[in-house]
Amino acid sequence: EILVVIAIIAILIGLFLPAVQKVREAAARAQCANNFKQMGLAAHNHHDVYNRLPSGGIGWTDAVPQFTAVGSPLGGIGQKAGPFYQILPFIEQAAVWKGAGGTTIAECQINVIKAVIKIYFCPSRRSPAALPPTGSWYGPGGTYEHGPTDYASSNNNTGANDGTNGAMVYGYVGMNLGHIKDGTTNTLMFGEKRMDTTNMGSYQSDDNEGYACAWDHDVARTTNAVPQADGKLGTGAGGNIFGSSHSGGANYVMVDGSVRFINYSITLASFQALGTVGYGDINNDY
Repeated sequence: EILVVIAIIAILIGLFLPAVQKVREAAARAQCANNFKQMGLAAHNHHDVYNRLPSGGIGWTDAVPQFTAVGSPLGGIGQKAGPFYQILPFIEQAAVWKGAGGTTIAECQINVIKAVIKIYFCPSRRSPAALPPTGSWYGPGGTYEHGPTDYASSNNNTGANDGTNGAMVYGYVGMNLGHIKDGTTNTLMFGEKRMDTTNMGSYQSDDNEGYACAWDHDVARTTNAVPQADGKLGTGAGGNIFGSSHSGGANYVMVDGSVRFINYSITLASFQALGTVGYGDINNDY
């Protein structure tokens, strides 16, 4: 009789476990979507203050957060750090944006770089945590942790390192909403980035500088390739493209702040159209 009971329990576990896993993933996907909702609102609040969306920042070697004095970061035009740093004060992270109590500018910059920002992580992929201490590829010298992100801004649709036709343009001057000629509902702003999940917790070629850097595959992706599920691809750990740990597709926020789940089956032409701001290539076939 005991064996029969054990067998019944095993069958019940086999029946209920997939359902539990589906519920858990649905909750994680919803939380991920909410992260994007907050980032979209933050970008619009940034626009309200500076009349510009966050910029893509300057190349990663120069992307250290700019401070005019201890505790006084440069806001709006002139900030070389990337969009994830620029929107910190609009996601209730003003203390981190200001350097988290650093007593020198260098210390403020290090505190920013190593900060762990919860909404920059997808719960389907990993829990919020900093990457181990290492020498920095940008910013002040020394050895310290780097806070990563599972998300990236949309910079262009060609894969070229120019950033001239996406919502998050290269440089330290962000785009005005009036420049989004294809329509804010038709243009990507942020999305999930594809990663190699077999090597999480370690530095990957497209997950090493951290969320605060700029114009690097850590924080910037293009729509020149269709998104794919997580996995190692080519020389880049995640292939330097959009993608996620979710089944079937990934979350994105459009320039108008709406959050969409876009399937991996989207055509390249449709995905490329979402990556431009004024090419007239509107394509809603997804």
